[in-house]
Amino acid sequence: MIALSLAEIAEVVGGQTHDIPDPSVQVTGPVVRDSREAGPGSLFVAFAGERVDGHDFAAAVVEAGAVAVLGTRPVGVPAIVVDDVQSALGALARHVVRRLGATLVALTGSAGKTSTKDLIAQVLQRKAPTVFTPGSLNNEIGLPLTALSATEETRFLVLEMGARGIGHIRYLAGLTPPKIGLVLNVGSAHIGEFGGREQIAQAKGELVEALPSEAEGGTAILNADDPYVRAMASRTKAKVLFFGESGEADVSAENVRLTDTGQPSFRLHTPSGASDVTMRLYGEHHVSNALAAAAVAHELGMSADEIAVALSEAGSLSRWRMEVTERPDGVTVVNDAYNANPESMKAALRALAAIGKGRRTWAVLGKMAELGDEALAEHDAVGRLAVRLNVSKLVAVGGREAAWLQLGAYNEGSWGEESVHVSDAQAAIDLLRSELRPGDVVLVKASRSVGLESVAQALVETGAEGEVSAR
Repeated sequence: MIALSLAEIAEVVGGQTHDIPDPSVQVTGPVVRDSREAGPGSLFVAFAGERVDGHDFAAAVVEAGAVAVLGTRPVGVPAIVVDDVQSALGALARHVVRRLGATLVALTGSAGKTSTKDLIAQVLQRKAPTVFTPGSLNNEIGLPLTALSATEETRFLVLEMGARGIGHIRYLAGLTPPKIGLVLNVGSAHIGEFGGREQIAQAKGELVEALPSEAEGGTAILNADDPYVRAMASRTKAKVLFFGESGEADVSAENVRLTDTGQPSFRLHTPSGASDVTMRLYGEHHVSNALAAAAVAHELGMSADEIAVALSEAGSLSRWRMEVTERPDGVTVVNDAYNANPESMKAALRALAAIGKGRRTWAVLGKMAELGDEALAEHDAVGRLAVRLNVSKLVAVGGREAAWLQLGAYNEGSWGEESVHVSDAQAAIDLLRSELRPGDVVLVKASRSVGLESVAQALVETGAEGEVSAR
């Protein structure tokens, strides 16, 4: 974080200082909520959770070098005491962002946020120092913590914004007001909580409403291929830049194809020129993500050639998102188990089909959460798509939703041993260890709550041990 005195922090957050001999002492290190990350010059934010109360670690973090604790009660060590820690954290982030000379880029969408954020960060890092959301820490706590990790040298701040209801993105954008706002898509993720796509679109569009006007330098970057997103152009005073395959897109791709290993290749077109891209990531769905990143980079002054080189060299920065591991025995494990919704599940299946062309393919799939009344239809549709894409084996893992996946496959024409329903991750591991053979490609994907990353990890470890069926 940029250096701030404890006195200034207390004033910004409306707190009272306790046990602080010298309020002019500065916080020069990171702002952290995990006591294990506390170090010299840091500020520890003490949240009281259901299982763990951060205040209990106050003495330990100060011993580790933390300058003070931000909490809701005195703790016997230097502390700034506030009524609400989350609100105080947001106020501090807002203050620091105003002090920074960085350009703030915010993005949201139902699917692809984290992958796109990682692409944007890797492209912009070639131009100037960039700070970006780690993983998918995109909520009321993760977002301000990311903003507070910026320094005086930071020129671009790339923040992912998630929402589980109307008003969430408006709140986040108020904490860290963006200059550039990117909306990727409006899909089915969390549709059970929102109540419908129209409500999701309303929530996501809060980002473009928060942007400054075009005269003040604001830019809304919108997906021209998504009618819900395209319609958001009427909700902003900012400049509008479209990306996608639509004829009205300002940033687009032509000659899109997948390499023999399932990686997208295309010719990138921007208002400043065109250049060829071949990505290291897997799956055609990354083309749209790349175009979104390219639109941001173009708006910030990068040439088509610079963008193309950066996109071609960018990798995956976040765990369990289309992580492809080649085992010594020739089995390929695709770990996409971080999360799942109907759009990302279908994209992953298409990527599996591309990667596994000419090989035996396995789709190890589990529940997609928070779909409400759409759950049966969406799980059925995914099972059917697996059959249409000629996936060799569908392994549906879990309870009712997994049964719906298998039923969809069955109704689409999957007979005999082409699909199977197993009770849990261990049952899937046991099945795969007994039936995988050299050359097979395995996709593992489900909502985070299912924990199917354990399947992918077990398969990778099995390969390292050299255990595989010879059949």
